[in-house]
Amino acid sequence: MRWNWQQNDWPEFRWDARKLVRAEALFAEGAGVVIGASKHLSVEEQSSLSIELMSHEAVDTSAIEGEPLDRDSVQSSIRRHLGLHGDHRRASPAEAGIAEMMVDLYAQAGSPLNEATLFRWHQLITNGRTDLKDIGRYRTHADPMQIVSGPLHTPRVHFEAPPSQDVAKEMGRFWEWLDRSAPNGLAALPPVTRAGLAHLWFESIHPFEDGNGRVGRAISEKILAQGLSSPAITGMAGTLLKHRKTYYAELERAHRELEITDWLLWFAAKALEAQQHTLRQVEFVLEKSRLLGRIGGQLNARQEKALLRMFAAGPQGFLGGMSAANYMTITGAPPATATRDLAALAAMGALRRTGEKKSTRYHLPILPEPLAAVEMADIL
Repeated sequence: MRWNWQQNDWPEFRWDARKLVRAEALFAEGAGVVIGASKHLSVEEQSSLSIELMSHEAVDTSAIEGEPLDRDSVQSSIRRHLGLHGDHRRASPAEAGIAEMMVDLYAQAGSPLNEATLFRWHQLITNGRTDLKDIGRYRTHADPMQIVSGPLHTPRVHFEAPPSQDVAKEMGRFWEWLDRSAPNGLAALPPVTRAGLAHLWFESIHPFEDGNGRVGRAISEKILAQGLSSPAITGMAGTLLKHRKTYYAELERAHRELEITDWLLWFAAKALEAQQHTLRQVEFVLEKSRLLGRIGGQLNARQEKALLRMFAAGPQGFLGGMSAANYMTITGAPPATATRDLAALAAMGALRRTGEKKSTRYHLPILPEPLAAVEMADIL
């Protein structure tokens, strides 16, 4: 078997740009909608939304690699890096590192990417690791760089990257292409095509001892932002996590050839799906602001605390809906008070009631319908 980097014309990737025209147009249109909707948020709401998106991206990109992180700890760490008040909860080295990387990524979203930034990101995502030889630099080990699964005695090799001795040369070509293909470069590419190609190319080189997936997805996110007149967060990691199995399968297939139209179409579909999710979060914050503005002054401290807890669950909603028992746990209210408070919230339109007796649950009245996945056929 010959991997893409072993083929004679590597790294001359080929694709049918005509098939990506609609996807690029939809992405540009969607970015405009997200940016326009965000302008209706207050400065405080914009900051809160950015922190929420960064924390989700940090947790989701780590989850793709099988590393579970605590979202609240990551979010608290992000707030501290931004100089904002936090709850001072303790973050693990991994949580603190990915949080700082996300702040760095989004604070400088529209700026060019360079090797020094890449090495810094690698240092951050490997924060606290003692099992790696090469941190903040390209790998140097002599063993083959392989992605494998299955038992040790009969492993399945999903991909083998170029040997470590070739990484510096390969990354040199990658950096040259990144400059040429930039929005103001000599061979500028539209953002979705450029981000999809950069992700595949970077993953094909696999330049680090570990952490290539997280760094590669950060590169994609940065390139998508660079291609917009006003950089916006696309939030790819959550969508790729949702389609994790297919994501790995599509990457594995693309690693075997240099004709990558199918990979770019799949990546474009996921970028559009992620963009829809981000727009939904913006709209959710707007609806939250309208709802709280309408019922302002009518809430007691318990009701306000419970509502804010439900809003914190985001557009996907409070898992299973709010029950009287949940309300008691969150607010410390006794049973009769919890029942009375919830009934009052429903009466004023702050919550929507479903079920009866022990099955009674309360939901925010602004939760949208679930998002449908965007498929390749939708953008052709």
